[in-house]
Amino acid sequence: MRPSALRPQVFESIDAIDPIAWDRCFPGDPEGWAFYKAIEDAGPPGFQWRYLAILEAGVPLALVPAFLTEYRLDTTVPPGRMKRAFAALTAALPAVLAPRLASLGSPVAETCHLGFAPEVVDERKLALVRALLAAFEDMAANEGCSLLGVKDVPDARLAPWQCALTERGFQRMPGLPTATLAVPAGGLDAYLATLNRATRKDMRRKLRDAKLRIEHRQSVDDVLPRIADLYEQTFARGDLTFERLPPAYFNSVLARMRTTATMILYWAGDDLVAFNLVFQGKGRLIDKYVGMDHGAVRQHSLYFVSWLHNVALCSERGLSVYQSGQSFYAPKVRLGSHLSVNWLYFRHRNTFANHVLGLVARLVRLDRFDPVIAKLMEQAR
Repeated sequence: MRPSALRPQVFESIDAIDPIAWDRCFPGDPEGWAFYKAIEDAGPPGFQWRYLAILEAGVPLALVPAFLTEYRLDTTVPPGRMKRAFAALTAALPAVLAPRLASLGSPVAETCHLGFAPEVVDERKLALVRALLAAFEDMAANEGCSLLGVKDVPDARLAPWQCALTERGFQRMPGLPTATLAVPAGGLDAYLATLNRATRKDMRRKLRDAKLRIEHRQSVDDVLPRIADLYEQTFARGDLTFERLPPAYFNSVLARMRTTATMILYWAGDDLVAFNLVFQGKGRLIDKYVGMDHGAVRQHSLYFVSWLHNVALCSERGLSVYQSGQSFYAPKVRLGSHLSVNWLYFRHRNTFANHVLGLVARLVRLDRFDPVIAKLMEQAR
């Protein structure tokens, strides 16, 4: 009997894919079907969602999310003179410097979720990725996207991406690293013992002086306006911003991910001064989004108190990894985190423009602006 032919498929809604079939390709990942459904329902504006699948006899063998958007090439450039220069050029040449982008991955996920059915052996994965990329390029052409990308491929999971992307002329540059902390057994005291004496003393003092009430929630309807305000304050202080979440996103995630998502609220008296949305997966706590009152950050040591609370939470729940997001790398390294390299792949459909894009990429690489990322990339080399 002849084997069933592989059939690439592009879906405009994740509703077209059975939740069990999707999660079967991503075992133990809290950012599964429900996560992407929540994004689709109330995710950041300015994006269109796509989902690519390779089917065999109607069963997904490989899956990857995708998105479409207008992308400014200076997104990774921090505020300053170069940012202002790029803004002026973008206003003059929007088709060149703010092209329509089709990208694999997600603007609200730290890494590109590429999943395979459990029966797919490693030797077959390259052929499936090649089929996904062929379908992706056809989709991008049909959608009028001149710029193609793959957002945040983890260095540890480059195979089978690298060969397939290189064959198709994709270039790469560093993306935002992922910070993870190996949480020791033995609770918060065991973790603090891993820090140097000065840092350990500082953390204990911050925790003692904070005097905050901490609450875990599965619903935030009554405080959603304040959460939106805290999010906007934090978003406004960020140097690198891509997606901007509407308030409905938080309700949607909590409703869809009842067993994996938790909103942690930090109260100073009757005032909500910070929130932290976290996901729990197999052996891992993912620190997804944080919002803090700018005027209360130093007074209550909000960042460090929330960090220590999450480390303690990992210990209580038997989670060995605390994944703390793609920002504020210097304090995370100081607190014992390890940074893992992620790669951004890109290609312009026009050959000449693709060459120019490679030159622009040298100017906007993240390791040009962040010394922690620069050191990480030097170590990787």
